[in-house]
Amino acid sequence: MRLHNHKFYKPLRKHLRRHSTAAEATLWKVLKKSQVKGCKFRRQHSIGRYIVDFFCYELMLAIELDGEVHADMNSIARDTARDGELERLGITVFRYENRWVYEYPEVIKQDIIDFAEKRRS
Repeated sequence: MRLHNHKFYKPLRKHLRRHSTAAEATLWKVLKKSQVKGCKFRRQHSIGRYIVDFFCYELMLAIELDGEVHADMNSIARDTARDGELERLGITVFRYENRWVYEYPEVIKQDIIDFAEKRRS
């Protein structure tokens, strides 16, 4: 599985960025321009056949925001399998419900800071 953006997915990634959810747009304001601990995040980054909401190559960290569509058992099973494949590549996946972006943004930010400090030490 490739860790970089595959050209095949470029139109889809572009579409996803242009039509991001409100939660994704809000979290992007926090993550862009290396604002969190100097970590550079990319939006809608493809890794193999998957596209993750946010990805920091330096930390090998993917962040996924989940809305109602991820709440049923089939989606949970798919997400678990996907996370497992990414973890086999050395990528840690943080998943948050969309509401966390609004209710607990500092927790998300602190999770990233704590993870970055652990990875860098």
